[in-house]
Amino acid sequence: MRDWRRVRVPASSANLGPGFDGLALAAGMYLDCRFRESNELQIRASGRDAEEISSGEHNLIWRAAVHCGARNPIELEIFNDIPLGKGLGSSAAAVTAGVVIASVLGNCGWDRARVLEESARIEGHPDNVAACVFGGVTASAADAAGRARAVRIPLHENFRIGVVIPDFRLPTSQSRGVLPESYSRRDAIFNIQHASLLTAALASGDRSAFPEALEDRMHQPYRYRLVPGLEEITRLRASGLLGCALSGAGPSLLVFYERGSDSVCDIVAEAFAEHGHKCEIWRGEIPQNGYEVS
Repeated sequence: MRDWRRVRVPASSANLGPGFDGLALAAGMYLDCRFRESNELQIRASGRDAEEISSGEHNLIWRAAVHCGARNPIELEIFNDIPLGKGLGSSAAAVTAGVVIASVLGNCGWDRARVLEESARIEGHPDNVAACVFGGVTASAADAAGRARAVRIPLHENFRIGVVIPDFRLPTSQSRGVLPESYSRRDAIFNIQHASLLTAALASGDRSAFPEALEDRMHQPYRYRLVPGLEEITRLRASGLLGCALSGAGPSLLVFYERGSDSVCDIVAEAFAEHGHKCEIWRGEIPQNGYEVS
């Protein structure tokens, strides 16, 4: 009997407000895969949105594995807890899982830097996959040759991050489609300044930088009309609340808050409810290790 192996990949959220396509964080919702070589391709999926996960050759995990050199069929059991189409990196998790599977079955011995590079090449950008690979809060970029680089940023112990997940989806293609082709120098400088401020504040625990550190001019204002309540949510103020930001392309919202102020996530859910949408709230620890193989 061929031995089962397992890879577990966290959800991720990109942008964090001003860090458009550069900052991301991991969230403790997981894509959990058991796999082994087989005589024929067999894929079974369970968990959240399992009915939408392909059980054939078009499965994104398998496609990523094939892209990285997997040739022999596998038996793949998927348990998914990452919402699809909600801005929480479901495709990045699938791609990362596929790259790891190819490395394991091919005895490649790829380290995390190589897994990041391969995953970013498939995904097209490194932000979400960097969080999947390294965990925590990450800053990432691609160099002139397209190679991905990423650094994990420590999140200060006084800060917590929750996710409010509304009951509707927003396709990434639609959310990307409303963005302009170019930006003014003033707006570019604004975002560079605020992304730098946010990074320093998250690491140092300096509460005084918020909520201004989360302000953005590159993507959120253009997406206000796509996510009911988004504009007012990003302007919410409450005791213990540091601020809110769209999670990736949306429609989920990240809620940054001080430790012990978990209830501020309910305020965001109430704002969605005023626009006719129910929500679920995720509050948990930010995974610090990225994907796990066993």
